[in-house]
Amino acid sequence: MSLNSSTLLNEENTQGVKRNSECLESVLQTPSSFQDNPLQQLQLASQEVLEKAKKSGRSKCPRCNSSRMFYCYTCFVPVETVPTKEIPTVKLPLKIDIIKHPNETDGKSTAVHAKLLAPDDVTIYKYPCIPEYEEKRHEIALIFPGPNSVSVKDIAFHLQKYTKKGVCASDDDCSREPLLKQAKIEPEEEKNPNECISSARSEGTRLKKIIFIDSTWNQTNKIITDERLQGLLQIELKTRKTCFWRHQKGKPDTYLSTIEAIYYFLVDYHQEILKESYKGQYDNLLFFFSFMYTLIKDAKCCVGKE
Repeated sequence: MSLNSSTLLNEENTQGVKRNSECLESVLQTPSSFQDNPLQQLQLASQEVLEKAKKSGRSKCPRCNSSRMFYCYTCFVPVETVPTKEIPTVKLPLKIDIIKHPNETDGKSTAVHAKLLAPDDVTIYKYPCIPEYEEKRHEIALIFPGPNSVSVKDIAFHLQKYTKKGVCASDDDCSREPLLKQAKIEPEEEKNPNECISSARSEGTRLKKIIFIDSTWNQTNKIITDERLQGLLQIELKTRKTCFWRHQKGKPDTYLSTIEAIYYFLVDYHQEILKESYKGQYDNLLFFFSFMYTLIKDAKCCVGKE
């Protein structure tokens, strides 16, 4: 769910590279309102390297030699015209697994942005090749909207239901009873969410990994119903609106692209769970996304589509 760079380049060639470049320069010299560009207040590293790469055109991937714009979406590395040292690196407070649908077009996925910008903390799996999460359910959550989804601020409270003493070693040990049914008798559940935050940390149940599904919304059912993801705590981001240029028709604007979901979750997690003031620590996760957002918006403006 990210920009297909070849499509962008073809659009530029069709309309005239010179025309778009002149328009982009004009727009960049004229301050726009936050409504025109809701991403402009991000604290980002210099995007000059992307500007230069855009002018140079497509370049080779240093690993597979494929022709790409900005980065290779199959090898998860910048192209030759985008030096790795000029790309920001973001350190995340927990690990992230991204499960990518096999039919999701690589060039349209924003999941690669996370891998490029937080390489030490992000792992991308192509379904059905995903890990077993059963034994770690007390420290893992899945970002996905649904009737049983909870908000970020209530994570610690609900993870109490998945403590190690509530996870069965085998089906026989628990007589196949649901984990949530057993957790109801635990006194910790009667505490309020704020009290459970410190309790969760001291008992080792602090969230350590978050899972995101990378696919179109119409393709998610195949993954979300996989038995390996059943029983995991689900979290929904209900208050954020997407800026994604490929937003799917018929879906609410709270359905985010993968990189947006990762970014907004981390901002909420930083404030609601870590209880620290947010000062742009994860803004660079939108380093590529914000640049592409501006390019596409300006290109549309130039050809009279807005």
